[in-house]
Amino acid sequence: MDTATAKPDAPLHILLLAPTDDMIASLQNVFAGSGRTVSFQRVVTADGLRVAVADKTWDIALYVPQLASLAAQTAIKLIDELGFDLPLIYVAGSDDERGTQRAIKAGACDVIDADRLERLIPAVTREIREARRRADHRAALEMLDESEARFRALASNLPGMLFQLRRDAEGNYRFLYVSEGCQKLFGFKQQELLANANRLFDAFDAEQRKSLEQALLKSAAGNVLLNWEGRTRGRIRHKWINLRSSPRWLDQGVIEWHGIATNISESKENEAALRSSRQQLAELSSHLEAVKEEERERISRDIHDELGSILVRLKIEIALLASKLPETAEKLRDKAFSIEGLLDQAMSTASRVARELRPGILKEFGLPAAIECQAEDFTQRFGIPCHVQCDGDTLEPDADTSLALFRIAQEALTNVAKHAHASRVFIRLQRERSNIMLEIRDNGYGISEADMQKPKSFGLRGIRERMLSLSGEFSISPAEHGGTRLILRVPERGDVLPGTEEKTQSDLF
Repeated sequence: MDTATAKPDAPLHILLLAPTDDMIASLQNVFAGSGRTVSFQRVVTADGLRVAVADKTWDIALYVPQLASLAAQTAIKLIDELGFDLPLIYVAGSDDERGTQRAIKAGACDVIDADRLERLIPAVTREIREARRRADHRAALEMLDESEARFRALASNLPGMLFQLRRDAEGNYRFLYVSEGCQKLFGFKQQELLANANRLFDAFDAEQRKSLEQALLKSAAGNVLLNWEGRTRGRIRHKWINLRSSPRWLDQGVIEWHGIATNISESKENEAALRSSRQQLAELSSHLEAVKEEERERISRDIHDELGSILVRLKIEIALLASKLPETAEKLRDKAFSIEGLLDQAMSTASRVARELRPGILKEFGLPAAIECQAEDFTQRFGIPCHVQCDGDTLEPDADTSLALFRIAQEALTNVAKHAHASRVFIRLQRERSNIMLEIRDNGYGISEADMQKPKSFGLRGIRERMLSLSGEFSISPAEHGGTRLILRVPERGDVLPGTEEKTQSDLF
């Protein structure tokens, strides 16, 4: 039995070293009077002691110097060599002063006079208790060592530096712990940072250092998580560092941060590359839109100038032909009138297509008039009432904004006609502070989240791209009483809405 687990009232296992039979009987009587259950084993040689101690079931050893075959010093040394914390009490005669001194010097826990064995029970109880305390202490140290070993193994495999930073009441900083990752992250050895916390702050330039100090003060003042990013000094290459840690207030104005510092340079480079890629895509999208508008304008001009004039000449020729037909050629006259009617339809269609491709009214009368005209055409073509509410002459967006909003309104009305099954549409165009707001709402089937997430929803993607080019924002959602509601907001004079660029890019990609 390990002495750490022995209880005061549990059976005692006592190893007797070098006693005579008479002394064994005396000891048995002493323990019998204490009411304790005791088992003894006598050992008289070093080999016998070695075998007995290897069992490690003993609570205590009593050395009685009655047989010369095993000296006390030899017994104590052997027990130590075997690595067993077995307390040993030296039971000596009153005239054995020299042996007592040698035993104490060798490491005996206590000395009991053989003529006063009544003191043995308290001494045994005390030494067993002390042995248990030592065993508990050793177990705690072993657990601590294991825990530290696991922590060091974990810290060495983390991509960064674990740290424990303390600030005293005077505002002085000191590292209590830094992991081995500090060498790779900052180029400092552990002892350098532990000896001087300013080495960390000196790794950043004056502006970055001030930012870090302010972040620490803010974290301490609000007792909130520290999450700071900064760029180190560097002749050739800078490093972006993220410090993330939780504060913990101690007594007397002392605070500690426990956290991790990581190298986020690659992440920052990826972010920059992504922003550049998005910017290039936005520029490409704007260029493609400009090319499409130029092509629309060319086609619109060709339809208006060339096809329109041809249709007009055809109508004139048909009218002249009809006027020269004899009165008796009634069927031919009716056919000519029918062809003239078809030409009127063709001219109307050509005019509408040219207007949709490049609405001249947008240039001449502005966005409100163009949207009202588009709404009238929509109602005439599809028989769906479209009510328009505009601020009128108070709206003066630039050409790009006007064209983009007109195209979006055009696309939205086309979608209503194709998919919404609506019986009415409402369009509102107005100024909101320094922004222009366009709202298009119908009472149709509405749009679901799944519809908005479809990979081939090119209409929505086109709206996103236009809003991105204008530094605007938009939302599409089910209307309050059924149907779909589309709201767009763009700066009237090209001013960027706060936070819009990143938000719109994240929506687009």
